[in-house]
Amino acid sequence: MQDWQQAALQHAKQDAPRESCGLLVVVKGRQRYWPCKNVSTEDDFFILDPLDYAAAEDAGTILAIVHSHPQTPAVASEADKMACEQFGLPWHIVSLLDERWCSIKPSGYEASLIGREWVWGVSDCWTLVRDYYRREMGIKLRDWQRPESSEAFRQLPLFERCFGETGFVDTGSKEPQKGDAMLMSLNGSPGLNHVAVYIGEGKMLHQLQGRLSSRDYWDGYWQKVTGRIVRYSG
Repeated sequence: MQDWQQAALQHAKQDAPRESCGLLVVVKGRQRYWPCKNVSTEDDFFILDPLDYAAAEDAGTILAIVHSHPQTPAVASEADKMACEQFGLPWHIVSLLDERWCSIKPSGYEASLIGREWVWGVSDCWTLVRDYYRREMGIKLRDWQRPESSEAFRQLPLFERCFGETGFVDTGSKEPQKGDAMLMSLNGSPGLNHVAVYIGEGKMLHQLQGRLSSRDYWDGYWQKVTGRIVRYSG
């Protein structure tokens, strides 16, 4: 085991049962592990502190993302593969079950639109809508920086403030067309904190927190909680 792996393993043990995260950085010609703060409020995934990332960039060249699996094997999850593609860097994963490692590299991996697992900021409702637009409509939508937790987003949703800057206009209609995005208010949110895309024939594609992405009928309850129907205008 290399020195940087030893350092990363010690960091993982210190942060357990939360996932640890850090960076593999070349500083003055040597590889070193750069520990970062996990700012996620959840235990089962990490959000790397952007201030730590910026400090590592200033200090040297970032080679890879490093994080731990405290209670699962060193096998890249679907969310790991998706995040690896988003970062555009290799990922090194260490398991605290047996101290084994695995590594993955960006390879063009794309998760299915149906049945993907939910991870805040990596594979959530907005990620799904962005992927649908890119794959099915050839449109690349802007990604927005999320708050540190889904609960913070529930209290202060971004959708109402950002849909215009993302290229959408309010249709003013209660009848969606294929490709329209539908902004919804769930779980007592004071604003619109969920987004789905209408895929035609009375169905929508969306992803709820803690559930797999799915294709469901847009009827009854879902129509009731829909606050806006917006259409991409470029």
